[in-house]
Amino acid sequence: MMKWHKAPPCASGRSSDPGRTTRRREFCGALAAAPFVALAQAAANPPNIVFVLTDDQGYGDLACLGNPIVKTPNLDHLHGESVRFTDFRVSPTCAPTRTSLLTGRHEFKSGVTHTINERERMSLKATTLAQVLKSAGYTTGIFGKWHLGDAAPYQPNRRGFDEVFIHGCGGIGQHYPGTCGDAPGNTYFNPAILHNGIFEKTEGFCTDVFFDRGIQWIDRKRRAGSPFYAQIATNAPHAPLSCPPEYKRMYRDAGLDDATATYFGMVTNIDDNVGKLMDRLKDWDLERGTLLIFMTDNGGTGGVKVFNAGMRGMKGTPYQGGTRVPAFFRWQGTFKPGDVSRLAAHIDIFPTLAELGGAKMPAGLQVDGRSLAPLLRDGQAAWPDRNLFTHVGRWDKGKAAEAKYAKCRVRNNRFSMVSPGPGKGWELYDLQSDPGEKTDVLANFPDVVRKMDAAYDQWWQDILPCLENEDAAPPAENPFVELYRKQFGGAPG
Repeated sequence: MMKWHKAPPCASGRSSDPGRTTRRREFCGALAAAPFVALAQAAANPPNIVFVLTDDQGYGDLACLGNPIVKTPNLDHLHGESVRFTDFRVSPTCAPTRTSLLTGRHEFKSGVTHTINERERMSLKATTLAQVLKSAGYTTGIFGKWHLGDAAPYQPNRRGFDEVFIHGCGGIGQHYPGTCGDAPGNTYFNPAILHNGIFEKTEGFCTDVFFDRGIQWIDRKRRAGSPFYAQIATNAPHAPLSCPPEYKRMYRDAGLDDATATYFGMVTNIDDNVGKLMDRLKDWDLERGTLLIFMTDNGGTGGVKVFNAGMRGMKGTPYQGGTRVPAFFRWQGTFKPGDVSRLAAHIDIFPTLAELGGAKMPAGLQVDGRSLAPLLRDGQAAWPDRNLFTHVGRWDKGKAAEAKYAKCRVRNNRFSMVSPGPGKGWELYDLQSDPGEKTDVLANFPDVVRKMDAAYDQWWQDILPCLENEDAAPPAENPFVELYRKQFGGAPG
């Protein structure tokens, strides 16, 4: 029977029960407590922060990480100037990852268990990174993909973002029953984008548009002299695959099939835009005052058949290939470039950027992650082991309890324990000797399995009370469609 707690670790994570047990306190983030002490001491020179997050681009979709086909010279250059986390973990799909990045907590604790059907909506009780950075004097902007709720109360302007320039749903032109849907008739070229509550009909390819708007906003903010947080979140290279013809042509001419050529063309277009962003930061003398982050939101998709860095699985799976992503952090003059092999994850972004930005954490707020600042300053810094929990989610409505062992994983520094589905049992992989997860060593490490299984069981009991969107009733009409029709007076176009 499910165990209910007085104050489950849901949404904001604030505790009203000071008498809970030591075990419970440890679960709710005691590992992150030490870095939070430093948050009271605001950074003397907090950096501007530009966070580039791409959609459905895998670890293997960069030349600097071994891909023999794709052309990414600008991201390769950024890689060379950055602290690179070589074992960085996210969720297997997009909305869950975005929730954890913004809250520092596993997405299930904010009610996000899917990418559609109201289950992509981040709890209104959640405290976001944007809100915390604003409290430290940052202005905040998001450009591109949001995917954490399209209804008005869930929109980024209510979640700490001052400037909002986004498409709806999980992708441009997508529509699903309920609140998850984009403006009618949208495509990757010339999309209608919601800008601070009003649709603008843009011109050009969507990735170019998002970077251009983000760069223009950065220009205005740097002229004003206040620190800024800019989140440029592309929809590319998520399907439907589409890109300017010159990008596709370079890969078709190399002999790739149409879909793969288009996918890699979308990646190279992203790369060109990252180069443009880096050029502007250099032109404005902002390189030493800006933390530039590049990351992707889940494992690979359109490029995995070409190169997947020797990993098993892809987006939507709990294996290495579904959750390992590139993660580059460049702050020139502050962070020394180099590889960091310690296990890190999306839940660590919130406490990291809060600390670097000199922000005070709200009283009682608990997160699952811990600040990466020690590793950013010294890749050999102390970093205690921990368990990270992954679950693909996406169970049928009302079937959460039955989905406990459906596509899930427990991960620590050495081992990955995976359940590929209900009734299939655990598999255990020793990643030190078998990073490709080819040999199940479950029988060789009974103590490891017992401890990880117990940790997973406790985690599952803790998240069940947090699943607030499972029975949400959808509205009669998608809010983006409704707003579009009100603005333009009828038929799309």
